[in-house]
Amino acid sequence: MSTLRFYAIKETFNRRPVEVKEPERRSAIFGQNVFNETAMRQYLTKTSYNSVMDAIETGKKIERSVADHISTGMKEWAIAKGATHYTHWFQPLTGATAEKHDAFFETIDNGQSIEKFGGQQLVQQEPDASSFPHGGIRNTFEARGYTAWDPTSPAFLYGTTLCIPTVFVSYTGEALDYKTPLLRALQTVDQAATAVAKYFDKNVTKVSATLGWEQEYFLIDKALALSRPDIMLSGRTLLGHSSPKGQQLDDHYFGSIPLRVLNYMRDLETECMLLGIPVKTRHNEVAPNQFELAPIFEETNLAVDHNSLLMDLMDKVADRHNFKVLLHEKPFAGVNGSGKHNNWSLATNTGVNLLGPGTTPMKNLQFLTFFINTLKAVNDHEELLRASIAGASNDHRLGANEAPPAIISAFIGSQLTDVLDELEKVTDGKLSPQEKTDLKLNVVGKIPEILMDNTDRNRTSPFAFTGNKFEFRAVGSTANCANPMTVLNAIVAKQLFNFKEKVDGLIKGKKMKKDDAIFNVLREYIKDSKRIRFEGDGYGDAWEKEAKKRGLSNNKTTPEALKARISKKSIALFEDLNIMSKVEIEARHEIEMEEYAMRIQIEGRVLGDIARNHIIPIAIQYQNILIENVRGLKDIYKDDFEKYGGEQLILVEKISHHIESINKGITSMINERKTANKIADAEKRAKAYCNKVKPYFETIRYHCDKLELLVDDEIWPMTKYRELLFTK
Repeated sequence: MSTLRFYAIKETFNRRPVEVKEPERRSAIFGQNVFNETAMRQYLTKTSYNSVMDAIETGKKIERSVADHISTGMKEWAIAKGATHYTHWFQPLTGATAEKHDAFFETIDNGQSIEKFGGQQLVQQEPDASSFPHGGIRNTFEARGYTAWDPTSPAFLYGTTLCIPTVFVSYTGEALDYKTPLLRALQTVDQAATAVAKYFDKNVTKVSATLGWEQEYFLIDKALALSRPDIMLSGRTLLGHSSPKGQQLDDHYFGSIPLRVLNYMRDLETECMLLGIPVKTRHNEVAPNQFELAPIFEETNLAVDHNSLLMDLMDKVADRHNFKVLLHEKPFAGVNGSGKHNNWSLATNTGVNLLGPGTTPMKNLQFLTFFINTLKAVNDHEELLRASIAGASNDHRLGANEAPPAIISAFIGSQLTDVLDELEKVTDGKLSPQEKTDLKLNVVGKIPEILMDNTDRNRTSPFAFTGNKFEFRAVGSTANCANPMTVLNAIVAKQLFNFKEKVDGLIKGKKMKKDDAIFNVLREYIKDSKRIRFEGDGYGDAWEKEAKKRGLSNNKTTPEALKARISKKSIALFEDLNIMSKVEIEARHEIEMEEYAMRIQIEGRVLGDIARNHIIPIAIQYQNILIENVRGLKDIYKDDFEKYGGEQLILVEKISHHIESINKGITSMINERKTANKIADAEKRAKAYCNKVKPYFETIRYHCDKLELLVDDEIWPMTKYRELLFTK
C-alpha cells in the first residue's frame, strides 16, 4: 500500500467524533448574526429604519444622506458583536462568492485612529472587474467595476467580518454577477403576477417568488480526500473501480445518521441558525456517504444568497470535523450523484400561495390560472430552461438513470391531468350561467379534495408539481440557484403578461365577462402546452422517441444546451423584459462555454497525470514482481510451466495490454487537447473538448480501473472506493 494511502486510512480510522451539542431552542439563536429588523430597530433611527423597509418592500431608493445613518448603525451593531472588517459580498460568474475585506480602522491627525464606516463604503465599492469573468464586456486594461448594496438581502456577520450583499456591474453598467439579472427577473414577475392576481383579489399589491432548495452532498474523510489528487483538483474521482457494496441494498437512504456525520450536521445547522438560514431537514441520501440538507422556503433572492453562503459554510464546518464536502454532481461512478431541487412558487402580500389550491371555486380558478400559465411558460421555453442548468459537472447526472433526463417535461399527476382534460372541453365563447356553475363546482371546485391524495411523485421528472409548488429537480448540486431562478421567473413573467393582454382583449373586444375570458384563454393554453406534460418513466428510450415526436429538445451536453441562451427568441425575451441586454446575454454564453472547456481541460490534465505518474509505474512494479515469479516457475516446472505458471503469464500480458491502452489514450487525448486549445472561438473550443477530448476519459478510466482489480492492494497508490465511501 502506498505510504500516502496507508497513513490516510490509518488517520481516518483513528478519528473520534467532534462532540457538538445542539442548542436547546433554535429559535433563540436564529438570526443573531444578521442585521435584521430586530437589529435595525435597535441600532437605526426611525427614519433610517423606514427607509430600509421601503427599499425592501417597494424598491424605493435609499438617499445617500440616509445611507450615512444606516452605515453608522450597521457598524455599531457589527463591532458590538466582534467585527473588525467589512466586505461587499457578491456572486461573480465564477460560481463562487467573492469578498475583499477592509478594516473599520482609519487614521486621523496626530497619529490617532478611529473606527470608520460611512454611507459611501456601504452603498458602493470598486473591485477589479478585469479579474472576474466578463465575457469580453471589458478589456483587461479597463478594470473598473462596481459593487452596489442590495438592501433586500440583510447584512450578516461571518466570523469577524460584516458582509454586505451586493450586485456587481461593469463600469458601463452591464451585470457581471448572478444577482443583478435575478433581481430584475423578480421585479418583473412581481409586476406580471400582481396584475393577474388582481383579477381575483384587488388587495394584492405585491407578489414574491419563493424558493426552497434541497442541497445534496457527499462527506468523506479529509485525509482520504487529500490522498486523491483528482478529488482535490476536480472535485470528483476521475478513476476508481466500484466497491463490491454500493447502494444496491438501499440501506443508506433515510438510515441512521452516523455519529460523526450527525455532529457535523449539528455544528453546521447551528452556524446556519446564527446566520438566519432556516434549515429544517437533514437525512441520509441514496448513495453511501451522501446526505441532504433543506431549509424552509424563503423569498427567492434571500434563498439564493443563503444557499451560496451555505456552500461556503459547509466547507468551513467540515474542516473542523476532518471532513471534505463534495458538492460535485457526480463525484463517484456507479452510485447516485447529487442535485439541488429548487421548489418554486408565487406568494402574494395578502398571504396567498398562488400555486396552492383553495377552498372555493374562485380561489381554484386563481390556482389554475397560475398553474396553467406556468406550464405554458415551460412549454414555450423548455430549451432555455435546460440551458439554465447546463454545466460540465451536471452533464454527468442528467439522464443517467438516477436523475431527471436532459429532456425538460412537467409532471402534474393523473388527477390534475383529468382536471385539465375537463377544462379543455370547455366550448369557445361565452359560458351560460349553468355551464359556468357546473364548471366551477364540478371541476374547479373539486381541486382541494383531488389534491389531498395526490402525493405521489415522479423522480424522473425534471419539473414536477408537488401539491402547492413546482419542483425543478434537474438543478445541479454545485449550481448557483440564481441562474435557473432568473430564467424560470422571466419566462413565467413573460407568459403572465401575455395572458393578461389576451384576457383584457377578450373582455374589451368581445365584451366577455372576466371568468369567461379567463376560461377561454386557459383552455387555449392547455392545448398549447400538452406536449410538455409527461407522467411516465423519463429514463427509458421510449420517452426519448416520444419527446422527439413532440418536438421537445434533448440537449445532452452543455455545448448543445447553451445554444438556447443566444437564440433570437431568448435574447428577445430578456431584452423585452429589461432583465438582460444582448451584450450581457452573449457575454454569459461566452463565459459558460469557456468555463466548460476549462473544466474538461483540467480534468484531462489531472487524469493524464494520475494515470501516467501513479497508476502505470505501480502497474509496472507489480508486473516486474510477476515476471520474476514467472521466471522462477519456469526454472522449477520447466516443461510443466503451462500447467503451473500459465495464469501468471496471462496476468502479465493483461497488465501490458492495459498499460499500452492507457498510454495510447493519454497521448491521443493530449493531442486532441492541443488541437482544441488552438481554437479561438469559445463555442467551437467547448464542442471540441466535449466531442474530441472528453471521450478519452472513459477509455483511460476503464483500463486504470481494470488494473486496480489486478494489482496487489498492498502497493496500489490510490485510495479505493470501498475506503472513501464506507468510513464513519
